[in-house]
Amino acid sequence: MIDRIEKSACTSVMVGKKASLNGSTYIARNEDRLVAIYPKRFLIQPAITDRTETYKSTYNKLEVPLPKSGYRYSSTPNVTMEDGINEEDGFNEKGVGESATESVYANERVLACDPYNKDGLAEDSMTTLVLPFINSAREGVQYLGKLIEKYGAAEGNGVQFSDRNEIWYMEIATGHHWVAVRIPDDCYAVAANQIAIEEINFNDSVNFMWSNGIQKFVTQNHLNPDEGKFNFRHIFGTNTEKDHHYNTPRVWFAQRYLNPEVKQEPESPNMPFICKPSRKISLEDIQYILKSHYNETKYDPLGNGDSHDRKKYRAISLSRTANSHILEMQSNGEGVQWLSFGVPAFCPHIPFFTNADDTDPSYSNTPVKMDIQTDSAYWLYETLAMIVESHYADFIQADLDFQKELSQWSHIKVDEVNTYVTTHNLKGEELTKFLTDKNHEIVAHCNQRTKEFIAELITRGTELSGLTFKMDPNL
Repeated sequence: MIDRIEKSACTSVMVGKKASLNGSTYIARNEDRLVAIYPKRFLIQPAITDRTETYKSTYNKLEVPLPKSGYRYSSTPNVTMEDGINEEDGFNEKGVGESATESVYANERVLACDPYNKDGLAEDSMTTLVLPFINSAREGVQYLGKLIEKYGAAEGNGVQFSDRNEIWYMEIATGHHWVAVRIPDDCYAVAANQIAIEEINFNDSVNFMWSNGIQKFVTQNHLNPDEGKFNFRHIFGTNTEKDHHYNTPRVWFAQRYLNPEVKQEPESPNMPFICKPSRKISLEDIQYILKSHYNETKYDPLGNGDSHDRKKYRAISLSRTANSHILEMQSNGEGVQWLSFGVPAFCPHIPFFTNADDTDPSYSNTPVKMDIQTDSAYWLYETLAMIVESHYADFIQADLDFQKELSQWSHIKVDEVNTYVTTHNLKGEELTKFLTDKNHEIVAHCNQRTKEFIAELITRGTELSGLTFKMDPNL
């Protein structure tokens, strides 16, 4: 088994309901892998009753007896199972969201005292083993904590949980030790492959949770470098040259965008985890962060800086982003999963109501390899990204206009659906069927418009060929 921490690296964004423009809670993440092509699907997993089954990871040797019953939930699993199912993100029918995971690094001191259990709980299993069985974000942390206590952790991970009222971020640092913090309603947080949670207040169980015995573990092993406080980042985290070039610049860029009045350096190890934004945060702000590549700075790999600066820092949007998701729990209690396949910088986030009982075949039936005869959303958006980047200077403005067009259309559609549901007082199975049908309408429109846009770009691209020579207008 290859260490997961070497296989994936993500960027996470969390926004509380009083910090958001429309009162929704948001958890979001780019799922990044080591390869540019990592096919994903989007599914609705059915509710289960009277089950007698043991979960077996195809990534490692983890085996966990499953509860007899489980809720319906949405997810974005892998197409192939060599790296495990990796369901990654979704909402369950109780309105609880989970995004798992943000790979994080612990330092060698703490790992020497509590090493990982390579047959324990890893990223590939976390959504499958937790999301169908929880009733709130807080319960998600507690449920996952019990699994870690019993089976151990196979790697370091950060996990986001949300519901209508709360957002929790949990960081699993060593084989058995973790902490979690409730993101305040009027704040946001960004995590980028580095242990981020700071001081823990062990007298405040309303806003903090932690593994059994973590204080004793730290004290007995002489792990705390600070006098009189418990800073989880300082005790368990890292502060390396790799962090300064791979991790902290992403946090810097996001905080620079949401708090432009605060001056920080890209390589600073002291940037805060939880921040209060200078303005209300919109869905488009979260999208901008997830799509970003140090835009309008000298560090943009697609910009005009010198070759050293353009390659200095790892961007947020990458060619190897397997999926980009924003889990919005609306104030009306309905979850919307905004999903982007392909490179986020070039591809739109498509909205899906998660109170549904299936997904469109173009999202659920993803072939392992590109097949131009297959109507696959994953391959459709990978194609769009490749075409746009291949003629970036010529195509990027048209692509941004296209994304804005679909975003505007999606806002209108989501608002229309919410208004209809309220006006007609839809509930139960009638509501689920209605939202499922609307999801199919959304996909049909977005897929068709994307195909039309790709055709436009290909037509324009033929005029950009290097095999063009003009001398005589008659030749």
